[in-house]
Amino acid sequence: MTSDSARPPASAGAAPGGATHDAAPDGARGAAPGGRRSESPGRLARPLIRLAHLHGVATSYIDQLGAYVENDDAAIAGVLAALGVDASGPEAIEASLRAELDRRGRQLVAPTIVATCGEATSVPVNCAPEDRPRAGIVLEDGTHYDGEPAIVPTDPADAPRHHQLLRAGMALTLPADLPMGYHTLVVEVSGRRATATVICAPKSIPVPPAVAERDRWGWMTQMYSVRSADSWGVGDYGDLRRLLADAGAKSGADFMLINPIHACAPVAPLEPSPYLPESRRFLNVTYIRPQDIPEYAELSEAERAEVDRLHAGVAPMNVSAEPMDINAAWNAKLPALRVIFRHGRGAAREAAFRAFVAEAGEDLTAWATWCVAFETWGAPWEGDWIRTTGRDSAAVRELAAGHAEEMDFQRWLQWIAAEQVGAAQQAAKDSGMALGLMMDMAVGVHALGADVWWSPERFALGGVTVGCPPDFYNQQGQDWGQPPFNPRYLEETGYAVYRDMVHAMFAHAGAIRIDHVLGVFRLWWIPQGLGAKNGAYVRYDHEAMLGVLAIEATRAGGMVIGEDLGTVPDYVRRVLADHGVLGTDVEWFARVDDSPNASDPYKAPSEYRRQALASVTTHDLPPTAGYLRFEHVALRERLGLLSEPVETFAASARAERDAMMARLVESGYLTAEEAADVEGHEQRVVEAMHAMLRDTPSYLKQAALVDGVGERRSQNQPGTSWEYCNWRVPLADGSGHVVPADEVFALPRVRSLAAVMRGER
Repeated sequence: MTSDSARPPASAGAAPGGATHDAAPDGARGAAPGGRRSESPGRLARPLIRLAHLHGVATSYIDQLGAYVENDDAAIAGVLAALGVDASGPEAIEASLRAELDRRGRQLVAPTIVATCGEATSVPVNCAPEDRPRAGIVLEDGTHYDGEPAIVPTDPADAPRHHQLLRAGMALTLPADLPMGYHTLVVEVSGRRATATVICAPKSIPVPPAVAERDRWGWMTQMYSVRSADSWGVGDYGDLRRLLADAGAKSGADFMLINPIHACAPVAPLEPSPYLPESRRFLNVTYIRPQDIPEYAELSEAERAEVDRLHAGVAPMNVSAEPMDINAAWNAKLPALRVIFRHGRGAAREAAFRAFVAEAGEDLTAWATWCVAFETWGAPWEGDWIRTTGRDSAAVRELAAGHAEEMDFQRWLQWIAAEQVGAAQQAAKDSGMALGLMMDMAVGVHALGADVWWSPERFALGGVTVGCPPDFYNQQGQDWGQPPFNPRYLEETGYAVYRDMVHAMFAHAGAIRIDHVLGVFRLWWIPQGLGAKNGAYVRYDHEAMLGVLAIEATRAGGMVIGEDLGTVPDYVRRVLADHGVLGTDVEWFARVDDSPNASDPYKAPSEYRRQALASVTTHDLPPTAGYLRFEHVALRERLGLLSEPVETFAASARAERDAMMARLVESGYLTAEEAADVEGHEQRVVEAMHAMLRDTPSYLKQAALVDGVGERRSQNQPGTSWEYCNWRVPLADGSGHVVPADEVFALPRVRSLAAVMRGER
C-alpha cells in the first residue's frame, strides 16, 4: 500500500512529466480563417501590444489546427505584471513604455552577449563616436585578453534584432580567437562603465568520436523501479551503479536514460513525481544507499546493528510487485543516514566534504536551510513561513544558527548523493559504455521549493504559472503549476543559474535529455485566475541557453537531446539541429507527414532523423507489451479520463496497432500471420518494432527496460495525480514477478532484445 501525500498536485491539467504538446507559433503551417496569419498594423500600433513586444511577450500565435489566435488584453497585462511591468490602464501602459525605452537608451551594452567560437562578433555600443569608448575582456579564468576590441561607428539598423532599440552609434568587435567559455566584457564611455557576460560557445555541439564512429544504443528505465536485496524498498544509486555496469558489460549498451534525479524535499510525505522537484541544482538524496557510504564499514557494532535493523524492516518490500511505499522506505532510511553522519569522517574525507560545500556555495546553503525550515516549521504548503521569511530574514538566520548540525547533515546528504551518482557514471564508463548515464532535465521547479523561496528574483512570481494552450489533447489547455524563469533576470546575470544547473548535471552524465525543449525558446505563461487557455507566450534567448548547453556538453564530451514531441515548429527543430542538439523520434508517433490520425501509415525507418534519439515508446505510454494489448484504453476508461465513448477510443487504438503491424509487415520485420495474432506473438512483435528502430539512421537508439522484461503496467498516466500510482510501479515481468537489479540483464528475454539492438537478429 502507498501512503498518500499531503503535497498539493502540480496542476489539475497534467501530471508533471506527462505528455506535453504545444501549439505552433506565428509562421507555422496551417491556414487561419480568411487567410489571416498575423496581427494587423492597427493592432501592432496599440501601446499595449508595443509594450508587450518590448518585453518579449507574444500577443498572437497559430494554434495546433492552424488557426490564428490573438491573446486577449487581460492575459497580456497579467503576463506583463509578472515581469514587473505595469499595464493596468492606458496611463500606466504609456508610462511603462517610456520607462523601458529610457532604460534601453541608457544601457551601454546588452548585459549578455552570445559569441561563436572562431567567428568575430559585432556588439552594439550605445554612445556617439565622439564619446571615445574603450573596451577590454576579462577571460573566464580571470586573466585579461591580450588586446582591445576594435570599436567603429555603425548604423543602428545593422544591430541584431534584440538590440535594435539601443540608440547605438558605435559597435565593438569581439575577436574570432576568443576561447570557449564565459567571459566579461568591460566598456567605458565618458566616465560610465558597464560590464556584460560573453557566452562564447561552439557553433554546434560536436558529436563524440565514439558516436561519430557508429550509431549507439542504450536502455531507458525509471531507476527507482529496479531494486535489489540491498535496496530499501525503492531503487537507489547502488542499484543504478549495478544497472549501468551490467548494461554495458552484459548487453553491450552505450547509455542509460533515467528519470530526473533533481532534489525533492527529503521530508515525508515525499513527492512521487520526479518532474516536480524543489531544486534542479542538486540531487535527490532519497536514492542514497546507506551501505555504500564508506563510513558504513567503520561503524561500531551497535551503530551497524541499528542501520541493519532499519534496513531489515523495509527489505521485504524489494520483492513486492505492488506500488512502492516511498514514504515507508524513506522513514527507515533517514534515521540510518543520521547514524552514519553522526559517526563522523576521517581527516581526508572531512576535507573532501568541506571542499564540496565550498564549491557548491550559497545554493547549497539555500537548499539546506529550506530543508531545515521544512522539518522545523512544517510543510511550506501548510504554513505561512514560506511567504513571510526569506534568505535575509532574522528568523531564517536564527534557524540556521540554532540547527547547525542539521544544516551540515543536509549538506552531507548532497555530498554523498553526488559521490554515489559519480560512482555510477564511473561504473558505466568502466563497463565500456560510450556515454553512460543520460540524465533527464525537468521543465521547472515547485513554486514553494527551495529555488523559488531563497532566490525569488530568478523567477516570474507575479501570479503566473507555466503550461500550454488548448490543443488536441486538452481543449482547456494545461497548467503545470510551476513558476517560469524570469528572462530579464537571466539576461542581466549572464544565465549564471542556468549555467550552474547544466554544469552540475554534466558532472555526472554523458548526455542530458531536456524535457519540453521548446521551453528553451518560449513558454506559455498563465496569469492566475484566467485559466490555462488565457495565457501568452514569453520568449527566451534560445541562443544564450543553447550556447550554455554547447559549452557544457563540449567540455564534458557529452550530448544533448531535446524532447521535441507534439506540435513543435519546424524552425525549432532546425535551430536545435544547427546547434548539435538531437531531437526525439518515437515509433508510436512517427506517422507519414506527422499525421495525427491513428489509422494513417507509419514512416519507414529510413525516414527518421539522423540527429535524433529514436525509441519505440516513452514513459507516458504503457510498455509496448501493454500498449499492444490496449492497456491504455482500459486504464483511461477505469480512471474516467476519456472525453469520448470508450468504443471510439478503443477503435482508434486498434486502428493505430493495425497501422503499425502493416508497417512491420511491409518492411519485412513480421510475417502477415504474426501480425494477425499479436497476442500470440507478443515478444516477436516487440522485437520486430525494435529491429525497425535499429534500422533507422538516428545517432542514438533506445530500448525501454520494461520492454525487455515484458512489463505491461504504465509508470505514469498523464492527466492524473493520485488517481493512479504514478512513478511508484516496481519493475516486474509479464507474469507480475519482480525483476531484481542484479538479475535483469541475465533474463533470456532481455538478452534477446539486447541482441536485436546490437543488430544480431
